[in-house]
Amino acid sequence: MPKGDYVATHDLFGKGSTQTTSAVTRVFRSKNKGKSWEKTAEFSEMTWGNLFLHQGALYLMGCSYEYGRPVIRRSGDGGKTWSEQVYLTEGKGCHTAPVPMALKDGRIWRAYEWHPEGKWGFFQALVVSAPVDADLMDPKSWRPTERLAYPANAGAGQHWLEGNVVVAPDGGLVNILRVANVEKAAVVRVKGDKLEFDRLIDFPGGAKKFSIRFDPKSKLYWTLSNPAPEGAKDPASMRNTLVLMSSADLMTWQIKRTVLTHPDPEKHAFQYVDWQFEKNDLVVASRTAFDDDEGGAPRGHDANYLTFHRVKNFRK
Repeated sequence: MPKGDYVATHDLFGKGSTQTTSAVTRVFRSKNKGKSWEKTAEFSEMTWGNLFLHQGALYLMGCSYEYGRPVIRRSGDGGKTWSEQVYLTEGKGCHTAPVPMALKDGRIWRAYEWHPEGKWGFFQALVVSAPVDADLMDPKSWRPTERLAYPANAGAGQHWLEGNVVVAPDGGLVNILRVANVEKAAVVRVKGDKLEFDRLIDFPGGAKKFSIRFDPKSKLYWTLSNPAPEGAKDPASMRNTLVLMSSADLMTWQIKRTVLTHPDPEKHAFQYVDWQFEKNDLVVASRTAFDDDEGGAPRGHDANYLTFHRVKNFRK
């Protein structure tokens, strides 16, 4: 937040939750740089949401429930109180994650996916945008692109999901998506109201969710990801190591350092991290599976913690 406080959210998922009917999200705030946190709000009709600041207001944008409707809320007091949810479409099938926003051509952009009825997978990528000076709480402000299914000629992988809209070095707009179930990422170019598949790139951790942001100081793109060991049969389930990576061109990525790791991939994970730049550091929220007094998480995917981390002097 502008005065230095942190705001984080998480939703409730899995057994005993209402994720498939009306998902619940909780909001937390820290006034001491992440040392302690206080819950400030809890509401339904929100899952898989991302927080972002825009023109002095805080927004949370996600889905009403698992494969429900795209939804947005606004807070004018830094996350203490929130507006009622506003649904951006009548149609269902919404899928997303905590993903970055991008500013380009006087518009604010965000990736979503549409999930057809039936078994998991077969996500269709799309991007929504609104004028930067528009009322983001007005559904009419948002314009979607056409949806794009995973290309049959991609050469690897089966599905894509959890895309990142990023301004590329050439000034174009791209959507970089996680690919199931290979350690690659898909590059999709945004051309007006259409999406065009460009290529698959080698991307350690590409089978899991990641967020990409550009750092003007280093002139590099950065991400935190979960690389799987070479030859892993199910790389999407390997989430026990978190690394810092950078790229000058979005196409070639280098691992710079290991941030967190645990030798056991079955019940330990540092995953779905979302993060922000803060001067020379990265501040990070992680969906974490780790030991506790009740036997730990059932599996790495099923987190039992939300943990806060700081990556100091990340450029070095």
